[in-house]
Amino acid sequence: MANIEKRTGKSIAELTQLVQASALVKHGELVALLKSSLGMGHGDANTIVHLARSDNAPTAAIAEDPEQGLNELYRDKKAALKPVHQKLLAELSQFGDYETAPKKTYISYRRAKQFCMIGPATNTAVEIGLNVKDLPLSERLKVMPAGQMCNYKIRLADVAEVDAELVAWLKAAYEAAA
Repeated sequence: MANIEKRTGKSIAELTQLVQASALVKHGELVALLKSSLGMGHGDANTIVHLARSDNAPTAAIAEDPEQGLNELYRDKKAALKPVHQKLLAELSQFGDYETAPKKTYISYRRAKQFCMIGPATNTAVEIGLNVKDLPLSERLKVMPAGQMCNYKIRLADVAEVDAELVAWLKAAYEAAA
C-alpha cells in the first residue's frame, strides 16, 4: 500500500474515496478509471478497487482528523469505549514512530508491517488484534488460527484493563514489526 501511495502521490484513503465517489459500478470500469486517470498499473488499480468496495476501506474522516475518526468509530452506543482506545494510543506513542491505516471498523497500526489493530468489537468492548508470535499464554489472550490477520486478540471493556501486561504485549508486537 505504501508503494501505491508513493507511485500515485495520493493516500489510500484518497484513492478509495475516488473509487467510491465514482458513478461507475462495474469492477473493470473502476480499474480502467484508475489506470487512465492516474496512470496506475493494473495490479495497483485492482487492489484499490477491491479495497474501496470492502468493509475495510479507509474512512476519510479518520485519515484526515484522528480525533474525528475516533468519534466516528466510537459514536452512539460505543461512545463510552473511546477512552479505552485513547489510553491505548497514549501507550503506543511511548514506543516510537508508527503509521496509522484507518478502516471502517478499526484502525491498523504499522511499522514495516501491521503490529496491531484497534477498534470497537461490540457496544461494550474494544478489540485489539496483535501481530506477534510466541506471547506467554494468558486467559486474556485469544490465540487465533494460523492464516488470520492477527495472531492474538484481546477484548477490553474498561481503561483499567490497559495494564502493564497488555502494554508489554503491544510493545512486543511493535518491536516485531520493525
